[in-house]
Amino acid sequence: MESATGRRLAVVVDPGDARPVLNALLAADLPLAGILVTHHHADHTGGIADLKAAWPQAVVYGPRKCANAFIERRFDHGDTVAVDGLDIRCRVIEAPGHTLDHNAYFFERLGSDPRPVLFCGDTLFAGGCGRIFEGTPAMMFESLRRLAALPAQTLVYCAHEYTLANLRFAQAAEPASSSVSARLKEAEAIRQRDLETVPSTVGIELQSNPFLRVGETAIRAAVARRTAVDLSDEVAVFAGLRQWKNDFR
Repeated sequence: MESATGRRLAVVVDPGDARPVLNALLAADLPLAGILVTHHHADHTGGIADLKAAWPQAVVYGPRKCANAFIERRFDHGDTVAVDGLDIRCRVIEAPGHTLDHNAYFFERLGSDPRPVLFCGDTLFAGGCGRIFEGTPAMMFESLRRLAALPAQTLVYCAHEYTLANLRFAQAAEPASSSVSARLKEAEAIRQRDLETVPSTVGIELQSNPFLRVGETAIRAAVARRTAVDLSDEVAVFAGLRQWKNDFR
């Protein structure tokens, strides 16, 4: 991205490993202006120290609740992050569940693509959602509702390439869904070419991600066949679905 002076600068989200980031930025002659952190897990923060050593001027932005000592500017739900040196801003969406300190970052526009962009860490995945380590099912359910309410064309950049495993579970949870089967077939072809399935869009997730579809009759019935659950309670259905995914092989 270009700064106000016309110089190209980079922003990195969740650098778990510094080496590939260093290599890419040095190859492109891109100084690092900032680092966005979604939550404290080491696979999202492990590269910060080395990146700060290489570019001390890079500012680290993250959740107010995150204990990571490198975070210099901290934000809560609804805050706006303005990256120093660049004319870009994003809205913070608090998204706890996976951890208690999890934020997502929503850009109404980023670069030349007119579509909004979401960096959602480990809350929403392509075809799935993160494990609940520190929060509760109710927290994760509400976090996913917040993200699902974004514009359908929003590009969804999650933090891990778990799409095939997620969609295989989605097919088990909603076997009659043509959207799931078509997406799984497409993802298999993409991965066979050693390419990434990310990003998806909010619209695609609403059509084929079971964790955004707990109100669907087929998913409720599938969960009920595995465990006693109050089908009128969406959080209970979500909790049963997440536990099923935990055990799914």
